[in-house]
Amino acid sequence: MTDVSLTWTDERVELLRKLWTDGLSASQIATELGNVTRNAVIGKVHRLGLSGREKDKAAAAQRPRKAARAPSAPVAIPPQNRSNVVLAPVPRPAVVHEAPVLPVEDDEIGVPVSERVTIMELRESMCRWPMGDPTKAEFRFCGARSIGGLPYCDHHARIAYQPVADRKRERKFARG
Repeated sequence: MTDVSLTWTDERVELLRKLWTDGLSASQIATELGNVTRNAVIGKVHRLGLSGREKDKAAAAQRPRKAARAPSAPVAIPPQNRSNVVLAPVPRPAVVHEAPVLPVEDDEIGVPVSERVTIMELRESMCRWPMGDPTKAEFRFCGARSIGGLPYCDHHARIAYQPVADRKRERKFARG
């Protein structure tokens, strides 16, 4: 680590101010000053309150500007010039996979009312899938026999636990 008291002398601070107002970048100023990093220059500029630069048209005209690059257009390769090494990409139609929408009514119809249980009746071997609105008195849990080691019955386990590959594929198609 460098000693800051030796790095930022009054002369170096004045040179920093001049180079900054001349429009040099922090990297260029660091090179000009020597023994200081670009980040040290940026930090000193902010501590000195020099972050705003003049929008002088003459200074801007002196600085070289990069030409804006036009976006490249896709190049179609004629069939006779194609080889087995370089092939033009073939666009594939987008396939949209939508997750199946399971209406609550169908789910509730699939579980007999006699199997539905309250939280007080719920046992370890029963499905813990919530059914209905928890704020209502009619709220129950599925109550069907759960699969060993899981909190849900076979039907609700298929809804709750989806294979990782399917979830990734659905996320990929959802992003576009």
